[in-house]
Amino acid sequence: MKYTSSLLAALVLTGASLAAPAIAAHVTSAPQPLVLVNNSGFFGDAFAMNQLNDTFADHFTFTIGAAPTSLDAIVASISRTAAVGLDITGLDLYGTSGLISSGSQVSSGAQDVWTLTSDNLAAGSYYLQVSGTLVSTTSGAYGGSIMLAPVPEPATYGMLLAGLGAVGALARRRRQR
Repeated sequence: MKYTSSLLAALVLTGASLAAPAIAAHVTSAPQPLVLVNNSGFFGDAFAMNQLNDTFADHFTFTIGAAPTSLDAIVASISRTAAVGLDITGLDLYGTSGLISSGSQVSSGAQDVWTLTSDNLAAGSYYLQVSGTLVSTTSGAYGGSIMLAPVPEPATYGMLLAGLGAVGALARRRRQR
């Protein structure tokens, strides 16, 4: 009887541990430098199979040398259905002082697409964070691109208007002759 109750307790414990839900892991990669060529670049990550319900928050670091600068970014994941691959849950821009801007979800489901826009960024270090969840036991991947554009200073616009005015004045003088 003593052995039977011990055996029964062991079987109950084993059954309970097998029935317990798997705990999701965080499968974030180490921060990756984002290589910018002519103020634009590509980023992304791929995940192995059998990582159902695991989450990620990948960082892509870059530096802005000239300020002010505008940033535009897009990230997407494509799969056959919404129940396969991964689900992107966020695209955010961080600086040394914390969160600067959050992206907007353009589409969700089999095609997850997020965009992010931020204006008047100062010179310094930044990173994009792409976060999400793996929704199946198949592999998954996402990819994105970023573009930086310097914002002209007000003096540049003034010079442009003065130049257009001078060209207009010369054209008017020629017509009057």
